[in-house]
Amino acid sequence: MELIIEEISRGHKLLGRHKINKNNVKIGRGYNNDIILTDPHVCPEHLSLNYDGENWTVSDQNTINGSFLETNKHSADQHVVSSGDVICLGKTQIRLVFPNHPVPQSVTFSPFESLISSTRHPAIIISAMLLFTFVAGFLFYLNNSTKVTFTQLLVPAVGMTLLFCLWPSLVALISHLTKHEARIMNQLGISFVFFNLMWISDVFESIVKFNVSSNWSFAGLITLLPIALAFCLFWLNCYVGFHMTKRRRLTVAFSLTAILFGSSFLIQLSHKPDFNPMPRYNGTIMTPNFLITSSSTTSRFLKDSAQLFDKARTAAEKK
Repeated sequence: MELIIEEISRGHKLLGRHKINKNNVKIGRGYNNDIILTDPHVCPEHLSLNYDGENWTVSDQNTINGSFLETNKHSADQHVVSSGDVICLGKTQIRLVFPNHPVPQSVTFSPFESLISSTRHPAIIISAMLLFTFVAGFLFYLNNSTKVTFTQLLVPAVGMTLLFCLWPSLVALISHLTKHEARIMNQLGISFVFFNLMWISDVFESIVKFNVSSNWSFAGLITLLPIALAFCLFWLNCYVGFHMTKRRRLTVAFSLTAILFGSSFLIQLSHKPDFNPMPRYNGTIMTPNFLITSSSTTSRFLKDSAQLFDKARTAAEKK
């Protein structure tokens, strides 16, 4: 009878699968085994599986660390195998499955998964990275008070782009090291799409603050937009690079977002003096073209100011 032996992690992630078509299977670190494990806590001849024509039976070969069932931690020696049983050998786990073991139904590709897959297209990645480089260079130009050449703008812009490439590359590397699919192209595409969305959110936030009063509640709420974008980016990084539950994915994304913005807030708070003898007005200076509603003329402003002073004078005389 055929037997499928799966090497799995502690979280039941599949690491390797073998289909055996013989009545006796040997498992251990020795090279004479049918299944060769690398765990140093596993003996050279650790376990044997024997088929008697009706059932598979586990036999522990008097090993140092023993063999145990995952369900109840009892010794697996002379255990009659049921399909799906997990046996612990040292720090290694194997799952024994019969060929007729049921599998979950196939999952169709959702529009969301198709959208994620489209981000790996070279045209999207190149376009997103070029847009990011252009915006970074433009910001360097705006923040530079002296005349600069194209090369002087290009070098820091490209440097910042390469610096931001480290994040998706790091996620892909961790995914590869943890035996997941790296999907480096997907990570690059998703990350730079969200990096550009964060540029757009900064512009939108500046326009909103330019058009509304600083004590308006919406002006404060709009600052949550980059936090939401960062959370979505981390969530998608986990979705693409790792096989994890929805709850764990949300926890990881929330934790990374809290670390990023929490540490940034603490750094700003630590550099903020208790008392500034030379206060500066922190206002957003933009051209009138960014006003959502048209501004009043000078004569209208003077007339409204005069009326305001008249009202204040009348109220003062009444008191």
